[in-house]
Amino acid sequence: MTLTDPAQTPSGAPRRPRPWLAAGLAASVLWAGTATYLVLFRDEALTRILAGQMAMRTTYEARIAGLRDRIDGAASERAESETALATRVEAALARQAELERRQAALSGLVDVATTGALPPGVPSLPRGGAAPTLAPAILPVPGRRGALDAENGLIRLEARLGGLEEAQGAQLGRIATGAEAGLARLRAVVIRAGLDPARLLPAAPGARLGGPFVALDPAALARQGFDGGVAAVGRLIGDGRRMRQLVGELPLRRPLPGEPAVSSTFGPRLDPFTRGFALHTGIDFRAELGEPARATAPGLVAEAEWAGGYGNMVEIDHGHGLATRFGHLARIAVRPGQRIAAGDVIGYVGSTGRSTGAHLHYETRIDGDAVDPQRFLDAGRSLERTAGG
Repeated sequence: MTLTDPAQTPSGAPRRPRPWLAAGLAASVLWAGTATYLVLFRDEALTRILAGQMAMRTTYEARIAGLRDRIDGAASERAESETALATRVEAALARQAELERRQAALSGLVDVATTGALPPGVPSLPRGGAAPTLAPAILPVPGRRGALDAENGLIRLEARLGGLEEAQGAQLGRIATGAEAGLARLRAVVIRAGLDPARLLPAAPGARLGGPFVALDPAALARQGFDGGVAAVGRLIGDGRRMRQLVGELPLRRPLPGEPAVSSTFGPRLDPFTRGFALHTGIDFRAELGEPARATAPGLVAEAEWAGGYGNMVEIDHGHGLATRFGHLARIAVRPGQRIAAGDVIGYVGSTGRSTGAHLHYETRIDGDAVDPQRFLDAGRSLERTAGG
């Protein structure tokens, strides 16, 4: 029996390989290799996959945290901005309340400087302009409008309040200037009358005062602060009011109406009876018999009687050591102890006593000593010019 080659067909022809068998063999080898790889390298692959996933997770979490921080930061910044705006609004309200308080203080100063009953012919202190008007503030309200509009509104409000504060400081300076000028004019009248202003307006008992004179200009007031400046100006206005009142009590008016002619002045002269030199202690005014003589300042009648060479004489005590005398009266119209006002009739012109004819002998005395009445009359004229201007 003859053996045949398996690669050959029974007819003796060679056998052809089958394609599906090769494909199956290749798939088997691939599967076996993959299975072997997975078995051998499974842990490493899983580790790499997990590491990639963790990295991705970490990246996403970092991004989310960053976004959260940005959101929280924006919210915090907005809250801080709203808090800062509310704080500024509260500060603006407090500032307005302070300006309203200051305006009330300024109005009080103006009222003190310009009101009150003054003696006739005594000028009041200059007003110095009206106090600035403070309108109610319109404050921005957070939430009702945009943040930018609220900020701009608050800036405008703060600027307006700043302008009002500056205007009030200038107003205080003007009041101080007016009060100081008025007091200076009154002091000049007193000095022209031959008196020391300290005699009428002395310092408080026990006060120890001194130092150089410094005018109350706006810079000096600003250094004292608003309240300190108001207090200083208030004291100045108070001194001015007291000085005006005191000046009104001085014998600055004329004892006869109009401009009476002077027949004899104060000082040395030839005596009309002895023809020798003698001191004339007053001024003689020509006047008609029976013409009314009037008090030149308010006061208390100290004497109203016959007084030797004076004839019928009236003496009026005006306080502060000042007195006036009216001599040669035909008739006396007052009595001792009577309180009289400036301009009241105290008697009528005559020629009693040591007199050569109808006239009024008029004297002013300081602490009992006769002084020239013309100084007081000239001071009165200057005061009238001041009041008229």
